[in-house]
Amino acid sequence: MSLLNNQNLPYPDTLHPIIVHFVIAMVFFAYFCDLRGYLTQGARWLEVSWWNLVTASVAIFFAVIFGQLEAALALAYPAAESALNWHTVNGWSLSALLVALTAWRGVLRRRNPLRVPAVYLGFFSFFLVLVCLQIYLGSLIDWVFGLHSLPVVQATKEGLIP
Repeated sequence: MSLLNNQNLPYPDTLHPIIVHFVIAMVFFAYFCDLRGYLTQGARWLEVSWWNLVTASVAIFFAVIFGQLEAALALAYPAAESALNWHTVNGWSLSALLVALTAWRGVLRRRNPLRVPAVYLGFFSFFLVLVCLQIYLGSLIDWVFGLHSLPVVQATKEGLIP
């Protein structure tokens, strides 16, 4: 008897997308709070941004861990491998960049909790571009290549997808 279900997972459904969408929402919300705090000098917006970044920095490692597990269990066929590999490398890179961004934000917060510099917002904007690339790669894996979807798993196991 296999410990994996018909989606080739040891649990009912993929967890990586659930966790990663939480992280994405927190990161985008943190950016908009920082931007609003920068434009209005609103200390409360900057505080909300800070705590969103801290939470996202912790949660992203759970997203990466479940992503690695689910990628290892995926029956990745040759056409899907390139997108899956790029998604993996970009995911690890984004997790390190998010922690660095949060650490930088922490230093800025300690120096002056009422202000963030424009260069920080510029780096954060670039980071969001990389997040959008990651969203695109994840969409390819799920919606185009269908890894862990029942029809693709069945077709791969039956040898219909080489």
